[in-house]
Amino acid sequence: MNTMKAVQQHAFGGPEVLRYEDAPVPELQPGEVLVRVHAVGINPPDWYLRDGYKALPAEWRPSVTFPLMLGTDVSGVVAAVAEDVTDFAVGEEVFGMVRFPSVGESRGYAEYVAAPATDLARKPASLSHVQAAGAPMSGLTAWQYLIELGHTAPNPFQPEAHRPVPLRGKRVLVNGAAGGVGHLAVQLAKWQGAYVIAVASGGQETLLRELGVDEFIDYAKTPAEDAVQDLDVVLDTLSGPTTGRFLRTLKRGGALFPVFLGFTDAEEAARRGITVSMTQVRSSGAQLAELGRLLAAGTVRVVIDSTYPLAEARQAHERAARGHIQGKIVLTVA
Repeated sequence: MNTMKAVQQHAFGGPEVLRYEDAPVPELQPGEVLVRVHAVGINPPDWYLRDGYKALPAEWRPSVTFPLMLGTDVSGVVAAVAEDVTDFAVGEEVFGMVRFPSVGESRGYAEYVAAPATDLARKPASLSHVQAAGAPMSGLTAWQYLIELGHTAPNPFQPEAHRPVPLRGKRVLVNGAAGGVGHLAVQLAKWQGAYVIAVASGGQETLLRELGVDEFIDYAKTPAEDAVQDLDVVLDTLSGPTTGRFLRTLKRGGALFPVFLGFTDAEEAARRGITVSMTQVRSSGAQLAELGRLLAAGTVRVVIDSTYPLAEARQAHERAARGHIQGKIVLTVA
């Protein structure tokens, strides 16, 4: 078997550039595992790459080779292992975020993906492939911001390494709390013993209460920065140029963690004694294994917004573009 079905694109653009077509099955390199994919989680970096990172300055835009295949987050079954791989065996169920933050090399929108063994963890038996595929990037982002960075790679956003802060007994606000990163972040913060305030749209309150948040703010009714103060940590999963508005909600000595670029109020942060810190999520099978134990125990759960067959990746991206995603959008692979 030399070919498989995959979703590729031959130019940058909107969801319409995604094509379901034949592609070569990847060949294993040393240290790799071939995974027969059953589900693929989709994430913001997928649509940023799909359209050529239009939001970034031209000098920051990476160069890629077409045809381009998106997709980092997979869940499936081990189909083969390289000779030097001893951690996994054929037939085991695994999940992982593949080769992130490399650009265009993850190649998850496919029936098979070759992944470094170190990017994978065993899938909890109690978790479906769809749920498992929704966990890696969002879960690792929340984990590396709030729990443990877990790597020593240089930080592309600031000279110093990002440092999570202890959360037990702290007042933590999560903006965009019903989204992929947000809904897992609120659960991890509760697990750590924080008092958690969620900001989302009104229709998402029921879900977030079920996930254990202590307070809910409907941003359409009340700007979050007017509703709370004396916070210890703000995780802003939406971020961008408006993220500085949260500085006045934080105590002196508090921390603002934007997940996306755009913060420009460094002088005000310094004046208020607030740490502002970002990081870039990195693949980690070891951290996913820890998250997997929480998922298996039901301490944390992955919420699924919607699923689409792999052949309907375009429709899945159109769903993402409409916004107000509750949890994760996942592609299923027959």
